[in-house]
Amino acid sequence: MQTIEKIIELSQSYLASDEALQSIERDPYWPKWNSPWWHMLLFHEMGIVKEIPKAAVIKMVEVLKHHYLPVFPIKEEEFPQGTDPYRKIACLCAIGSIYQVLFDYGIDVDSELPWMREWFLRYQLPDGGLNCDEAVYVKATPKSSIVTTLSCLESVLFSRNRELTQDEYKFLESGANYLLRQQLFRKVSTGEVIDKNWLEVRFPRFYEYDFLRGYYFLAKWREVSGLTIPDDLVDEVEKLVSHQLTDTGINLKRYNLFDSRSYNPGPDGTWTWGIASEFDLMKAASSDGCICLPLTKKWNEVKPKTALVTDSYETIYKNPIQLKIGENVKIEKRETSPEWLGWVYCVDSRGIAGWVSEKYLKESDQTAVVIKDYDATELTAAAGEHLKIYYEEFGWCWCKNKDGVKGWIPTKNLNVT
Repeated sequence: MQTIEKIIELSQSYLASDEALQSIERDPYWPKWNSPWWHMLLFHEMGIVKEIPKAAVIKMVEVLKHHYLPVFPIKEEEFPQGTDPYRKIACLCAIGSIYQVLFDYGIDVDSELPWMREWFLRYQLPDGGLNCDEAVYVKATPKSSIVTTLSCLESVLFSRNRELTQDEYKFLESGANYLLRQQLFRKVSTGEVIDKNWLEVRFPRFYEYDFLRGYYFLAKWREVSGLTIPDDLVDEVEKLVSHQLTDTGINLKRYNLFDSRSYNPGPDGTWTWGIASEFDLMKAASSDGCICLPLTKKWNEVKPKTALVTDSYETIYKNPIQLKIGENVKIEKRETSPEWLGWVYCVDSRGIAGWVSEKYLKESDQTAVVIKDYDATELTAAAGEHLKIYYEEFGWCWCKNKDGVKGWIPTKNLNVT
């Protein structure tokens, strides 16, 4: 049996070959799942994008400059006559995926392919997501696709070496709220699971979706924006991951991600539907019982932390301030101690006062509007207790004890693991 290192070398050799370069020239995307496009996407997901041969990346950029329409056509008049809808029109998932590959390789994508990043913001729907079905955009109440949305959100958040623009921030905030309304994998109307396959961690994903992919984005966006992820959703994600988590990492099950048919080129240059095929690295990376190190690494980055209480803490405020989005509060003072900077002492309309993280407020002089629900409840804890940490704000952690009681406790009182 070949080692994974040897199988990676086989893909590298293929990507460096004339056969691969000719395949990209013929079509950067098709056929599934055994063209350079898919090899490159898998290298990216495995965290070895820099090992893609340079010749393949250069050829991909060169072809992408002229192969696809620089718009995602929605109305009939946007389709140039004679355009092959399968080969000459890229979907939003495809652009969101290849954008990340090229960026992480080191390509200045916005300079080489300036139309790509513009797509993500331009085609965002009112509900905050996007959809690869162009017919959705002309409906009275268009609905997004979680599958389409994720790669676009990932591109804007992760593929950058500068600060977000105001429009990009709004795009990501709206997309994150869309995922929260869906609870990552549920129908907004009924709460039913949209697709049971999404409840299993899968690899490679390419354009596909699972709950961990959505949660990883939300957790990383929270680091930037202070987004509130409901504790119940965090608990559910942790429970789902636990079904596949072993001492060595996330355990995969072999699954049929791939379509059985693909758009394939014929000897005479025509394209027809036929049998799809996989390549060896795809099979090896998703084999039954495989420990998926790339996704284990991602989970370790965003999983809830645990802590041992090293110094007991007693609740100070017995009547904590609790705020809802849209409420107005009066600002009394700001914390000046270096270890607590970021906390604002506020009074609500009921006369209840307390410290509030500035991330939950939109301030104007000595007043503020609450932009996220907030609860200032503190947690009494004894030394030696073990707590679950959901998030930290300016030197304080929002935690849960073994009895399910939640509240804030100073980070300095904890040994976080």
